[in-house]
Amino acid sequence: MHSETTGHGSTPAPTPAPVRDRPPAGRVPLRADLKAALPDAGAAVVVTVAVFVFLYLRMRSGASATVAVMPFMNDPGTYWMYLLSQAFGWSGLLWSWGTVMLGLLLSGPRPGRLPVSRAVLERWHRTTSLTTMALMFAHALMFGAELVRDAGGTAWLARLWSAFADTFVPGWYDSGTGKLAIPIGQGALYLAVPLGLLFYVRHRIGANAWRRLHRFVIVVYVLSVWHTLLYGTNVWYDEWPRTVLWLLQLPVAVLLLLRLLRPARRAERLGAPGRQGEAAPLRWTARAAGRAAAAAVIVGLLAVVLSGHDGGRPRPDEPPATAPAGQEPE
Repeated sequence: MHSETTGHGSTPAPTPAPVRDRPPAGRVPLRADLKAALPDAGAAVVVTVAVFVFLYLRMRSGASATVAVMPFMNDPGTYWMYLLSQAFGWSGLLWSWGTVMLGLLLSGPRPGRLPVSRAVLERWHRTTSLTTMALMFAHALMFGAELVRDAGGTAWLARLWSAFADTFVPGWYDSGTGKLAIPIGQGALYLAVPLGLLFYVRHRIGANAWRRLHRFVIVVYVLSVWHTLLYGTNVWYDEWPRTVLWLLQLPVAVLLLLRLLRPARRAERLGAPGRQGEAAPLRWTARAAGRAAAAAVIVGLLAVVLSGHDGGRPRPDEPPATAPAGQEPE
């Protein structure tokens, strides 16, 4: 043994360097994912700018579906914040689609070959989720900014409060289709944030509780699509953009059905009810009902696309003088 004495001629023992606190194995800190999400967020900004330019040029040319719904908005220089809100909304929906697809791929039957490792897919799922939350908030923020601009002539404080309440307070917006569509969008935002961030505190609430809550992420996505179909002027009419939006839901529904039929976790697999070691009858019934519902959704999506009855409105031969009564879109 080496002596630790520090007398004459002896060498003092080196002082160990302080060790920084590190998260336990398997725990991913939010700060690390925020840093990893920067390239993803940069790509989202590029896509948002591209969508904004497309919408801006369409409005300036008079070919915009938004202008067909609301001719008074035929001025992209004035309504640029509205267009930016639309652009954030579309990129947010695209990123939401991507993160849901990644989540279903990870939690369902594992493909034999993947272009990247499972760890990389999990990181992409987390970073796209963070980016989606930011895009959703930016969409709402620019919608509120447009309401502030549109309420000219009143005091600033009153304009800010009115815009904040219309944008972020459920049930406050009281105009036409927005009475339903705005609360649906708010519900998507207010569910997305806690459900997305719970991953980083799952060690406190328990892994099982986190898994149960995380399943409701699909509800966020459904609300987002519903909000878009109800309130997105670019898919207001029964034309190809609306059809494409419906078509994009097919792969989500198929992956959801596969995830329910062959979940990655053995405990979630559906065996014979009542057998020892299998799920309780009530849980078995719920899982079987979920599989049947997912299959019904696929059939419904196919019926909507093939029949052309997708809830769109026929484009009028002449644009209305103002927004349709009781149907003011976003």
